[in-house]
Amino acid sequence: MKRQSIFILLLSSLFVLMAACSSSDLSESGKSDSAGSNEIAMKSEMDQSTAEDSVEEKSGEINTNRMIIHQANLQVNVKNLEKAQLKIEKKVNEYGGYIVESNVYRENDETVSGRIMVRVPEKYFQKFLTDAEEEAINVLERNVTGQDVTEEYVDLESRVKSKRAVEARLLEFMNNANKTGDLLKISSDLAQVQEEIEVIIGKMKYLENQTSYSTIDIYMIEKSVRIPGIDNENLDTWEKTKKQLASSINFLLAAGSGLIVFFIGNLPVIVILLLVGAGIYFMIKRKKKRD
Repeated sequence: MKRQSIFILLLSSLFVLMAACSSSDLSESGKSDSAGSNEIAMKSEMDQSTAEDSVEEKSGEINTNRMIIHQANLQVNVKNLEKAQLKIEKKVNEYGGYIVESNVYRENDETVSGRIMVRVPEKYFQKFLTDAEEEAINVLERNVTGQDVTEEYVDLESRVKSKRAVEARLLEFMNNANKTGDLLKISSDLAQVQEEIEVIIGKMKYLENQTSYSTIDIYMIEKSVRIPGIDNENLDTWEKTKKQLASSINFLLAAGSGLIVFFIGNLPVIVILLLVGAGIYFMIKRKKKRD
């Protein structure tokens, strides 16, 4: 009886100990699961935050690195076309730009017009427009346009990367090829891919040039005010005096020449008329003496 009581007591103690251990394991397992869950959640939040920051950074880069092709057309009245054109050319040189085209046209005595097309660095675009307008008496027309080619340029970059990858694979295939037919086929494909790459790079360089330099086309008009009936010729007294003196001398010479020609050319007639007149004169005089 005593042995049975001891055995029952030992079994009870064993069950209590096992229950306590089980409860402790469950508690630790719950804590571990909770801690793991919290850690995963924190990592997820950190990854999401990092992704959002990355998106914001990329978005910021796109906004601050836009590729815009700027063009402007100006039509202005100027006081002196030659001086205005020289000042504009000087500004172009100061800003590191260059002249594409320059022409001058004279429509009539009162109107002279000129056209000059220039390209200046993008960062001086607005400043150059202001300088050009300051040379004008008044601005008749002002047209400014901008074309965003950022997406087109990014697309070209992606295409180049893709073509470069194909080029690298073809080069690898060429190094491992043993048959002449395979080498010829790979060489043909490689040449085509490289040609496509050159075409894309050419388009990219064109866009880079168009966005790094802005184009400004300026049409200038000079109109001079003239007083009808008064010009330099009418106001030049000395020239008029010389012309009048020459005219008078020419008239006298012409008159003298005419008299000489008249007398010499008509000398026989004049002699006859003189003789006839002298005879008539003596006859009349003799008749008076008789009377």
